[in-house]
Amino acid sequence: MSPSNHHVAHQLRLLIYYHLDCNLLRNALFFAGRLHAYEPRATEAAYLLALCHLRLGQLKAAYDSSKNPGSRGTHLGCSYIFAQACLGLERYGEGLAALEKSRSLWVSRNSWNKHTETRRQPLPDAAAVHCLQGKLSHAYGDTNRAIECYAEALKLNSLMWDAFVGLCDLGVNVRIPNIFKMTPAMTTAMDSGSAEEAFVGVLEDSPPLDSFLNKQAYPPQVPNSNDPFSIATNRVNGDTRSNLTKSALYEKLNGSTITVTPTGAVTGMETEGLDTPTGPNGGVIASQDPWNAEWKAVRSSHEASAAAEPPLAPARKTRTIAGLDMKFGIDAPPRMKASHIRTKSRAIGDSEEMDGVTSTISSFMTSSMAERKRTISGQIAQGITSNATSHQNLNVNDPMAPQRRSVRLFNQIRPQSNKFSASTGSLGLKEGRDIKKAKPVGTRRAQLSTVGRVVSGNRKHIDPMDVDSKEGRYDVPAVVVPFNPKPAVSEKTKESESLQYLLDLFTKLGSGYFALSHYRCEEALKIFNSITPSQRETPWVLAQMGRALYEQTSYSEAEKYFVRIKAISPTRLEDMEVYSTILWHLKSEVDLAFLAHEILDIDRLSPQAWCAVGNSFSLQRDHDQALKCFKRATQLDPKFAYAFTLQGHEHIANEEYDKAMAAYRSGIAAENRHYNAWYGLGRVYEKQGKYNVAEQHYRTAASINPTNAVLVCCIGVVLEKMKNPKAALIQYARSCELAPKSALTRFKKARVLMALQQPDLALMELNVLKDIAPDEANVHFLLGRVYKILRQKGDAIKHFTTALNLDPKASHYIKEVMEQMEDEDDEDGPMAG
Repeated sequence: MSPSNHHVAHQLRLLIYYHLDCNLLRNALFFAGRLHAYEPRATEAAYLLALCHLRLGQLKAAYDSSKNPGSRGTHLGCSYIFAQACLGLERYGEGLAALEKSRSLWVSRNSWNKHTETRRQPLPDAAAVHCLQGKLSHAYGDTNRAIECYAEALKLNSLMWDAFVGLCDLGVNVRIPNIFKMTPAMTTAMDSGSAEEAFVGVLEDSPPLDSFLNKQAYPPQVPNSNDPFSIATNRVNGDTRSNLTKSALYEKLNGSTITVTPTGAVTGMETEGLDTPTGPNGGVIASQDPWNAEWKAVRSSHEASAAAEPPLAPARKTRTIAGLDMKFGIDAPPRMKASHIRTKSRAIGDSEEMDGVTSTISSFMTSSMAERKRTISGQIAQGITSNATSHQNLNVNDPMAPQRRSVRLFNQIRPQSNKFSASTGSLGLKEGRDIKKAKPVGTRRAQLSTVGRVVSGNRKHIDPMDVDSKEGRYDVPAVVVPFNPKPAVSEKTKESESLQYLLDLFTKLGSGYFALSHYRCEEALKIFNSITPSQRETPWVLAQMGRALYEQTSYSEAEKYFVRIKAISPTRLEDMEVYSTILWHLKSEVDLAFLAHEILDIDRLSPQAWCAVGNSFSLQRDHDQALKCFKRATQLDPKFAYAFTLQGHEHIANEEYDKAMAAYRSGIAAENRHYNAWYGLGRVYEKQGKYNVAEQHYRTAASINPTNAVLVCCIGVVLEKMKNPKAALIQYARSCELAPKSALTRFKKARVLMALQQPDLALMELNVLKDIAPDEANVHFLLGRVYKILRQKGDAIKHFTTALNLDPKASHYIKEVMEQMEDEDDEDGPMAG
């Protein structure tokens, strides 16, 4: 008989998930194809097939596999896979429509804090879908909707880093403390997750059993059948046992909250807030929560076995009980330290009677077992309650004092046949089992103490807490273990503290990234430096700090950070295009060539590698080869805006302004806030003499990056060319504030000051500039002109001579200015006479 398709499909799904978890994607794809053949109309089969294609990078195949159910919104997984494929295939509208049609399937889902090492949530929740919607809207050009989707994702899950990065890349002003905090949805999910795992925490962190034997802290209590934490009654001869220590499933309690008694009754130790109905025999019936469904098969098997025959106790040492002629296996229970239980041991054959023990446990046992005592015939014993009450009253004066001899003799005279039957239940005897005739009392009494009772023809009552005189031990028949929620609360507190620590860390990281995305580089550096060293010395943080220094044109300092990145993560490709540009500015041909070869060996299909190779050719002034490399980078990643910008720079070097303009516009299309492309367009228009248009593009770039001194200086240059020196001076002054060590900006500022007939201010700027660039011929030449205007002939000749020595090629022009100065002196001579 062939199996049904349903069971075959079930086995195939298990195989698919197994191979997906093991990252054996080809195997998973193969089995997904078999599953789709068995169930061609099942949406789950289509989802698994599309998921395998997506993880293998086969976007078109994932698109086709999930299109039918995904585009209609009938299956959340298919819609999500379909939208992700649309994002990669640039079919943004279709992806947005699919997610919108499946809104009813994901709008109320929240799976935060439900993913563990052993538990998965394969379908996305609302926060993940909102984030994907933001990416699709951003790529589609709908900026407002993208911002709304990213904001919704962060409202549901403040740790959705992708959504935060999307907001920063869009240039949105956000308040970081209002983002990285516990949201109501996260709090709800965390509380529900803690409730599911609280019992495991109690078992792991709870104190030993003997710590509950403190009479003062925990007075004797009668077990309540409605209390989920009470000890269930074992209905074998009326015996009461602690299922926490005697259950066969004790070793599996870390994965289940159910304790199975020998008769199949289930004792559920639940956490607070979970309503659990109780069964007729005092055992707690399991909750219907999904996390508790694991024990159902175990329960059914135990019930079946219990109906046939009660399970025997674990194997014990074989000892002979005098008077019964039976051999029972008895193990020594673990020794327990009880501060309020006093025991007296005596040697075998000692003539003295063994002292009785009364404690919290014994008093509890007398009261709790009174209503459950049965005789061997199975009938409820008569007068047990009254006897138990009188037994307690005898010791009311001093609960911790040993019983008198008269009391013990009185207990032996009373017929308590049910006591013996209760004890035989703990020894593994079945109900109705024939018991051999007992020997008279007084014969070999030392052996009788081994099992903690005296057996006679009348089955006299023996205290259940009699002590083994030979090994100095005792059995604890039943203990009410009160529920102590402190370990669970402590674990929850630790989780809250760790989560708050992570939120504080992400607040700093987010603040630094936000500041850098708005090009507040000094602020970003301060924030990143305040992070703990273990987090700061990571490739991502070091890369952000290197980028901040790069934006400040501090290329030497930025290089140090990227060197540390290569030492920590030699195979890192992200941000390596920035590192290659830094080496280009530093004119480090050897280091740049080595970096290009190294990255190319790591991944020849990465755009960063071809950008590094192109920068290496550009530094060698091989612009055509550099252009080929940059074009290859854009072919590999059409959204890599920086490669388009580098193409434009090379076209300008070749004076191909139209091609440069096309490259810069492609960069802006890939990333609207890429200020380098706006700057490139301004350069093209400036070289074409269109200063008004150039000023607009420079100002657009400066609005994106207001702290870039080069952009502000470029605005001043075009204003100066437009015969507006006063406006240009304002821009130069602002640029000097942003970059005090910028030699070019100070030189332009001094030149404008001279044009505005302010030689004193120009002299101040030039003196500062002389310290910054002492070997620059233009600086000394301009200093000579300033001293000439101030009629300080000696200083003027000194700086003219220095400029002549530094730049012999400009000797003709410098000598001409010096001769003009001598002619002026000759004209002033006769006038003075």
